[in-house]
Amino acid sequence: MTLDGVYVPLITPFDATGAVALDALEAVAYEVLEAGASGVVALGTTAEPASLEPGERRAVLDLLARVCRERSAALLVGANTESALAALAGRPEVTAALTLVPPFLRPGEAAVVAYFAALARKSPVPLVVYHVPYRTGQRLSTDTVRRLAAVDSVVGIKYAVGGVDADTIALMADPPAGFAVLGGDDAFVSPLLALGAHGGILASAHVAPASFVELVRAWRAGDAVRGRSLGHRLAALSGALFAEPNPTVVKAVLHARGRIPTAGVRSPLLPAGPETVRAALRHLDLPDQRAF
Repeated sequence: MTLDGVYVPLITPFDATGAVALDALEAVAYEVLEAGASGVVALGTTAEPASLEPGERRAVLDLLARVCRERSAALLVGANTESALAALAGRPEVTAALTLVPPFLRPGEAAVVAYFAALARKSPVPLVVYHVPYRTGQRLSTDTVRRLAAVDSVVGIKYAVGGVDADTIALMADPPAGFAVLGGDDAFVSPLLALGAHGGILASAHVAPASFVELVRAWRAGDAVRGRSLGHRLAALSGALFAEPNPTVVKAVLHARGRIPTAGVRSPLLPAGPETVRAALRHLDLPDQRAF
């Protein structure tokens, strides 16, 4: 299995009544795939899954499985427990589960490896580790990431450490064979791609999917001039889109551009402020309109 390119962790749009707007979700999924995304993520954190009822989660997954089947696209699914992983059995469209490093407990690096080894033995689909230490509280060293890569059925990592640190450089200097490193910090994905990452799982790609696809292609082709230029602009866009908690600004921008019926989010989130949204929209009006 090869995971590379851009994967868009899809929002869950809501209509004026607060219900899930499945037609809008379908349209957004088709749009990002037509723009060149390798696949989408269903029920990741950007989708506000904790706020969805079980029936809503099933409807979202059914819809995105159909879209990915029709477009021969990869489908990753947020699944963090044995039961959530077991529910993916019998869904051939699912490429892998995106599974979070256990949050809050800080169990230690050896425990994280044991945890993923146990999940992988029982999971009906391969696993992509979601490593975001500034949210989980659990740091993973380069050696631990290599140990995770050696676990059968662990096929990649969403790498979101908040920048490019010494561990990042050490990992990318000698990446594990057959193991996908996918950037998860939108603003830092360009330098990670320059170091050799395979792609990214990028919420910002909702609003500029073709540009993020081109960014990955530029770095994979060794086109540093194009990669730096586009990377600088997309980092500024990502900074604006993450100025308030994700996915509030992304949703507001999509609504402002007529792609989803409302900018609504569910508790505990609040809608993004109007000035934040205006600032993000200004980043979509850069002189080189071909990039967006």
